[in-house]
Amino acid sequence: MNVHHLELFYFVAKFEGITEAVRKMPYGIQQPAVSGQILQLEKDLGVKLFHRRPFALTPAGEELYDFVYPFFSRLGQMKERLSGEESHHLRLAASAAALTNHLPDVLQSLRAEFPTLRLTLRELNNGDIEEALRKQEADVAVAILHRKPGPGIKSVKLIDLPLAIVAPANSPITRFRELSAKAPGGQILQPLISLPKHEPVARLFQQGLTARHLSWETSVEVSELGLIQNYAANGFGFGVTVDIPGAVWPEGTKKIKLPSDFPPLSIGALHSGDLKKVAKRFIDLAAEQASLLEEKKKSKK
Repeated sequence: MNVHHLELFYFVAKFEGITEAVRKMPYGIQQPAVSGQILQLEKDLGVKLFHRRPFALTPAGEELYDFVYPFFSRLGQMKERLSGEESHHLRLAASAAALTNHLPDVLQSLRAEFPTLRLTLRELNNGDIEEALRKQEADVAVAILHRKPGPGIKSVKLIDLPLAIVAPANSPITRFRELSAKAPGGQILQPLISLPKHEPVARLFQQGLTARHLSWETSVEVSELGLIQNYAANGFGFGVTVDIPGAVWPEGTKKIKLPSDFPPLSIGALHSGDLKKVAKRFIDLAAEQASLLEEKKKSKK
């Protein structure tokens, strides 16, 4: 087998098509050349490796991709390692909220210890993080631990964060029991602002309601937590959010604590395989920050 042909197949399989592979390969090559060399590879092997439209690997293609992936996927890292750069390069994946609000302090502390620190930050949804780790597109990720990680993924729990209700500041309701007391047949009637049902925050909240034989239907569904507080401040209803210690709640809102038997949101660090020193230290610093948040939680009780 021609090694260059295998490399071209790796990129085509990774980017799910010849056109996309040509756009994203680290060096220039024309689409007809890629198509011709892939056809030659299939001829040499005597098998079809993928269907063109729509793109899908054949069983033989999947087997070959699994074989070549460990080598070609790590060439970039090896180049950096050999040139002395990789040891201080951290590729971090997390949600937009975490990257914006919670991780800059951790990364500042990390930079103080690694002055030549180089960062690659990727904003990803929770559902995409494990795939990024498996593809070695990230060294470590900060994510919600809502289920057991998949094969090859290791997790380190950082903190449990309680859920809370964000209410309009002018609402006469100040306690959760006031909401549940005014629930005919267990149905809370006030408008609810929430993330989609499949999101961990929404699922945990609904679990807590179900355990109390309550139901509360969503009136306003939003895509991220920041919108929940904004819409509550503008009088659209009550929102379910995460009570982050030390976080400032928007003007025009107030916090209603949930009973302690509502399940919390668990946050952790995830990684795949062995960690280099800078990634290990990042997790240590993230755990230290989480401990400080835990102390703030206890001091407010």
